[in-house]
Amino acid sequence: MSRLTQRYAIRDPIHGMIEFNPLEWEIINSAPFQRLRRIKQLAWTDYVYPGASHTRFEHSLGVCHTATRLFEGIATKDADLLRTEHGFDEAGLKRQKQIIRLAALTHDLGHGPLSHAAEESFPVNEETGKRFVHEQYSAAAVKYKLADIIENHPINKNNYGIKFSDISSMFEGSADVGKSIVWKDIIAGQMDADRMDYLLRDSYHTGVTYGRYDLDRVVNTVCLCDDEDGFGHVIGVEDDGIHAVEGLLIARYMMFTQVYFHKTRVIYDHHYAEAASHVLEKHGGTFPSPNEGEIEEYLKWDDWRMLSEIASESSNASCSAICSRDHHRLIFNTPEVPGLEDLEKFDEVKAKLDDLDIVIRDAKKSWYKFQREEIRLREPFGRGVRSVPLATRSPVVNGLQTVNQRRIYVAQNERAEALHRLGAA
Repeated sequence: MSRLTQRYAIRDPIHGMIEFNPLEWEIINSAPFQRLRRIKQLAWTDYVYPGASHTRFEHSLGVCHTATRLFEGIATKDADLLRTEHGFDEAGLKRQKQIIRLAALTHDLGHGPLSHAAEESFPVNEETGKRFVHEQYSAAAVKYKLADIIENHPINKNNYGIKFSDISSMFEGSADVGKSIVWKDIIAGQMDADRMDYLLRDSYHTGVTYGRYDLDRVVNTVCLCDDEDGFGHVIGVEDDGIHAVEGLLIARYMMFTQVYFHKTRVIYDHHYAEAASHVLEKHGGTFPSPNEGEIEEYLKWDDWRMLSEIASESSNASCSAICSRDHHRLIFNTPEVPGLEDLEKFDEVKAKLDDLDIVIRDAKKSWYKFQREEIRLREPFGRGVRSVPLATRSPVVNGLQTVNQRRIYVAQNERAEALHRLGAA
């Protein structure tokens, strides 16, 4: 068998056997991708759910597989639409499929140690005045570390002519996305492959059932819908897939409330952000930037290195809290969707505790958010079809509200004093 026709397969606990071609296999075996073995998917969640020690590595493989299924479902169902309105012939679709697979594989390359919480220690982009985000690091890893593999591999050179920018633009949002705009939602959208994989994977590894939904039915009913303005297309669902998407959204809501915003898991994001900031004082104060001269140094940071440095800084309060699991304790929280009275009560409690060592965590500002999203639905209309918001046809989706819970934590050694001030026994 020729090296260029060989197929490689990895057994995955969520999707079964996942196949890759030699180009994809070379990327998987590259140093930036192998680094993902040393980046846990859910950071400190294993402090609550011990099985949650899976990594960005296997998640990225799963996203590639899921993105492929979504692409193939749309390409089959909407072949005429893709040909007449978007100009995709058979060769164009094959090329686009390869771009999507490569973008799905590499979309998480830029995550920092212990995932999202690391972004509080990213440097500020002087052009925007805002901190860099992990998508920009992913794009830089593709541009500066993987471009040669991608652009010069015989499979690509002889068939597709894919440039690194065709891939990085899918998750970076740059102008280079071009004709891929119709596919960008598969990588980063309301029904993207990223969340479809992580819900199933995180549910499996945490040992909960909240994240399960009918992926097969979602894939079977996914389609292109007219966007809100009626001048383009977005990825949505056919009307007979309403209940499958309801299941997806409920799974996301349940995983947010029970896992991602779990009271103990969340406080460790705070301790880690403080600990990382302390550790990085010896390394310039922030992580290296995603610029050409610094991306290689950034990619040397992974969970192993960060945890080693945290363990050596026992004199720092947050480093010590992580190593000893002596975290701040929850002292007060609002309902998931607080009313005005709840928020006023929150402010009263905060005022009573303000001089203590307290930490506030807000669901709307957390790295994992749950908010109502506008998914499009394609339904029969006369002799044709039309696109409408899913919420107008689904009382389940219409009833979902953005979670805006607020919590106050206090240091363990001040918990008794806090309870006394609040009148608790």
